[in-house]
Amino acid sequence: MPDKPPEILLDGPSDASVTIALAHGAGMPRDAPFMTRFASGLAARGYRIARFNFPYMDKIQDTGKRRPPDRPPILMQTWRNVIAELRNRHGAKTLIIGGKSLGGRIASLVADEANVSGLIALGYPFHPPGSPEKTRTEHLATLRTPTLICQGTRDPFGTVADVAAYELSSSIRLHWLEDGDHGFKPRKASGRTEDQNIDEAVATAAAFAPVV
Repeated sequence: MPDKPPEILLDGPSDASVTIALAHGAGMPRDAPFMTRFASGLAARGYRIARFNFPYMDKIQDTGKRRPPDRPPILMQTWRNVIAELRNRHGAKTLIIGGKSLGGRIASLVADEANVSGLIALGYPFHPPGSPEKTRTEHLATLRTPTLICQGTRDPFGTVADVAAYELSSSIRLHWLEDGDHGFKPRKASGRTEDQNIDEAVATAAAFAPVV
């Protein structure tokens, strides 16, 4: 079990009133283009953004060898360590946590106990692709933390039709990105672009953050 926080990459003004911590998805590090796009977009709007790698991702980057994500207890403890570090050493008073897919899901498992101000999930993995019966939603029915989930309408981890059948807490707000996949990328025939969907998600997250 990790006993200290991972290295934290900070963007945005150091005196920002709101800090948003974002964890990466299962197959991408903290500095992947998707993560950097969100960090820079929110930092430009005046938020302080914190990014970090889970332990398994640091090992992937150190060795160059693929490996599966750490088990949930390790991922959850990493989040707890990051939250404590941001509050105790970086002075984060209003703290929002979340991230891409896996990162957002694990954040949702610790959000209530950590008493954070909000949660932002970018492509929540409601179920594995092709296995809609294996839901990851039980705790979402009782989640108290104000939550924003930005989801592509054709995300194989949870489409509009899939999510409509779930029991979700009233604290959760869903924002659907037209024709987006798990990374928010639409098909060319939709008339939308990946940049449009990502920019929309960034703007939606920024609009959500001050009201929590």
